[in-house]
Amino acid sequence: MASPLRIIVTGLVGLYPVGGVAWDYLQYVIGLARLGHDVYYHEDTWSWPYQPVERQPTADGAYSAQFLADFFARYAPELSSHWHYLHLHETSFGMDQAAFDEVARTADILLNISGAGILPDELSPRCVKVFVDTDPGYNQIMLSERFAWSENVDRWCDSVAAHDQHFTYAENIYGDDCLIPRLGFRWKTTRFPLVTEYWEALASTPVPAAAPWTTVMTWNAFKGQLFYQGVEYKSKGSEFEKLMDLPRHLTVPLKVAIGGIKAPMDRLTAHGWQVVDGPQTSLTPQQYQEFIVESRGEISPAKHVYVAMRSGWFSCRSACYLGSGRPVVVQDTGFSKLLPVGRGILVFSTGEEALAAIEAVENDYTMHSQAALELAGEVFSARKVLTRMIEDITSDDG
Repeated sequence: MASPLRIIVTGLVGLYPVGGVAWDYLQYVIGLARLGHDVYYHEDTWSWPYQPVERQPTADGAYSAQFLADFFARYAPELSSHWHYLHLHETSFGMDQAAFDEVARTADILLNISGAGILPDELSPRCVKVFVDTDPGYNQIMLSERFAWSENVDRWCDSVAAHDQHFTYAENIYGDDCLIPRLGFRWKTTRFPLVTEYWEALASTPVPAAAPWTTVMTWNAFKGQLFYQGVEYKSKGSEFEKLMDLPRHLTVPLKVAIGGIKAPMDRLTAHGWQVVDGPQTSLTPQQYQEFIVESRGEISPAKHVYVAMRSGWFSCRSACYLGSGRPVVVQDTGFSKLLPVGRGILVFSTGEEALAAIEAVENDYTMHSQAALELAGEVFSARKVLTRMIEDITSDDG
């Protein structure tokens, strides 16, 4: 590696302090630190955070701050002094404001994961500001259409444009079949970075034959309708309809931890799904891991916008299942052209294909479990993903 870089990673862990969100963003911090970089987590969304125990937004930042402190203390104590949560743009937790400002003034790269973070006031003008699109299709449509139902949409769009480089989880964005508008940005592709050592230990946990196939999902995260060129693009609930009857055709149990707007809990139960509350299932990072390790594998649709636009997006959550040696049966968004599928990762477009994929895994579970573990290291390893990302950021071609 060339000289270590000072890198700031932003995310949404304080805004949504639950286990899955923590693993989505903080593996960037840990993975980059393991590569030898000087890395800091910073969060400033200027928004009331969600309090998952009380199940409502709160004006108090203490729960979010303690959640972050606990994560670093347990999983990366060497980084316990490397985080700054700026609550409502005025109250610092973790690092004090002066200490973080000094980091910002000397930073080489800022990774704005999901693009919800406000750029630090003291950020060095030479710092490379990188927008990382984790919600492809939705974000580009929002940039194009600027829907009034999206709060502070103009400020967000201007912020995206203010970044120096733009990365996306839409790995098929340059494919002939991809419908995502590129909007004049020079998109570079990336994927979720899995710090494999946090998951490999889980793979040795025996999987009971009666364990359920599971997923964790939000039924609908959209606050309004998402239209582009006369077509409405939807969230995940509409795609789940393809799987609604699946429990009636399988002898293995199926379980969904679910949240979001108007999730049809009773209807899912009536169709044979085991249903639990999503946020309550993963209040802590450890609970999220326990939910995965107590699963036989993952069965999950993707958001309609990812599928219909042929984005090539692959789930952060699914990568965690793979890292735990749990096979995944997931809806194809176009990634099957780019990633190895058929062993460990099986894809579907219809309910019938999902049924056949689960049956195929059950017919040789040991092989698919081992393949899942191998794919996690070969395809999603943070060392590989983040090394390439830093090379792409610092390369001379911009």
